[in-house]
Amino acid sequence: MDLERWRGKVAVVTGASSGIGRATAALLADAGLKVAVAARRRERLDAFAAERPGAEVLALEVDLRDEAAIARAFAQVRERWGGVDVLVNNAGLGRKAPLVSGATEAWREMLEVNVLALCVCTREALQDMRARGDQGHVIHVSSMSAHRVPSGSGVYSATKFAVRSLTEGLRQELRELESGIRVSSISPGFVETEFAATYHESEEAARATYSRFPVLTPDDVANAVAYVLGAPAHVQVHDVLVRPTQQPT
Repeated sequence: MDLERWRGKVAVVTGASSGIGRATAALLADAGLKVAVAARRRERLDAFAAERPGAEVLALEVDLRDEAAIARAFAQVRERWGGVDVLVNNAGLGRKAPLVSGATEAWREMLEVNVLALCVCTREALQDMRARGDQGHVIHVSSMSAHRVPSGSGVYSATKFAVRSLTEGLRQELRELESGIRVSSISPGFVETEFAATYHESEEAARATYSRFPVLTPDDVANAVAYVLGAPAHVQVHDVLVRPTQQPT
């Protein structure tokens, strides 16, 4: 994973207060990138920055369901560093909200965070990347649920199928523009994060989910992000599926 050519470049990582986002932001900061970490929990972002006094880190407290807040966050990045070179759309969540009985608000939250916010962040970052030489990389952290539909997760899976469509759609748009910007999607299986506790609304259920077999760590997924980012400029790693070895589907 050669990230040397990205040293000194600017990365925005959403959902960076925990889990995959935090691990990815740490890897990029340690590789010499300037990293803007975006999430709602400001205290965690400040703690992340404090742990890396030698790195250039910008904490962005932002609710991704608020388009104006997203615009303000990217404006802060432009003011501090002139724009964005790498965007990692990591923020996302799942709710246990089946189609036959789920709450509309749970569906709306998943659609707004997993799909609409991803689109808005991508559009904002692309403005900078095109202005900064039409180079850069957009990376979506998706899910294995973008490739199959677990029972009861129809709406969550639909949001991740949408991310697959958005990844390919953006690739085609960028090719038509003859842009050098690349786009990639990473689809993890089970990763031990706060996801399961949020999905089930139960810490006990989360422990049961992650104890059936050795699951991925956030660092495993961050390394996949680094792999696609570190590929040579003429190589676009478009879609990466990464599962625990014992995961059956």
